[in-house]
Amino acid sequence: MNFTAAVKNCQLFFGIGEAELSVLLERLPARQKSFRKNRFVFTAGDKAGSVGIVLSGAVHVIHEDYWGRRKIVSRIDTGEIFGESFAPAGIERLPVSVQAVEATEILFLDIQKILRPDTTVSAFYQKLLGNLAILLAKKNTMLIRKLENVTQTTTREKLLSYLSDEARFAGKNTFDIPFNREELADYLSVERSAMSAELSRMRTAGLILYHKNHFQLLDRHKNY
Repeated sequence: MNFTAAVKNCQLFFGIGEAELSVLLERLPARQKSFRKNRFVFTAGDKAGSVGIVLSGAVHVIHEDYWGRRKIVSRIDTGEIFGESFAPAGIERLPVSVQAVEATEILFLDIQKILRPDTTVSAFYQKLLGNLAILLAKKNTMLIRKLENVTQTTTREKLLSYLSDEARFAGKNTFDIPFNREELADYLSVERSAMSAELSRMRTAGLILYHKNHFQLLDRHKNY
């Protein structure tokens, strides 16, 4: 199957022409797989050998502790990649799981073949490795942002930190977030009912408006 059209806008392949991309996908090689909603793509402990590109749908990267308490590390949407951080760091087994948020199509690539370039197409691979380095840097920035969110002292401060980041990313004070209430609580490492109660108090205090996953930030000069 020709995957070129489906992945040509993925940042991993930025600056690589369609003809070059077809060669790369054939050499790596690429394989596609479908996942139903809530099915696991990877589970913690699996071998860290593949990069996944979300062709359609979305996945959550999830960490679970010994007692089964789960936290959402990140959401990966269509056109984005996951699994690129582990093999370059020498991690042999995945410390996280990846779960489909909805019906999802994923293209898998062999990370070891990306890290050990084919010398016959070395110019293509140099671009690929450069793009991979940029993606790793962006992933690190995203994790730093999340660390700032979850290390706030109170549930309100965590919510305000997260919502402020989302507003900056959207470039306006009205925006949609990619999580439902349960997922947002998992992402921010807070208890769901306490978070829902805090959201209600924040709305009463005139800090925010919201309906489902649509939010509006109000007067920034209020005393939070």
